[in-house]
Amino acid sequence: MAQEVARQEGREMTETGKDRMAMSFTPAVDIFETNGTTVIMADMPGVAPEDVDVTLERQVLTLQGKVRPHAPEGYRRLSTEYREGDYIRVFTLSDEVDQSKIKADFKHGVLRLELPRAPEAKPKKIKVRAN
Repeated sequence: MAQEVARQEGREMTETGKDRMAMSFTPAVDIFETNGTTVIMADMPGVAPEDVDVTLERQVLTLQGKVRPHAPEGYRRLSTEYREGDYIRVFTLSDEVDQSKIKADFKHGVLRLELPRAPEAKPKKIKVRAN
């Protein structure tokens, strides 16, 4: 039941060890287009800049953010309503994206990616030889 509720709320419970369950969330994203560039903004609150990982393998762009558990020093936790967990989101890119020029910035818990379009392929005239 807990896993079903988690899926509906955009998070998923994954087993990380024998007795430990960790949550992973799907970050909310906004996608914009401007001047031949697609911009993706992904919310990852609680993630430090050094814990953001963006990978591109073939046409698959993966955004990941790890959240380090936080407990104030000297306090004992009695109740928790705020859920901590990692973030993961996967996109499949089209051939129109110039993969060599993708830029990523992270500021105040928001990952911003710029995906410029590749120069459009120009049609080529192929010379046909006759024997």
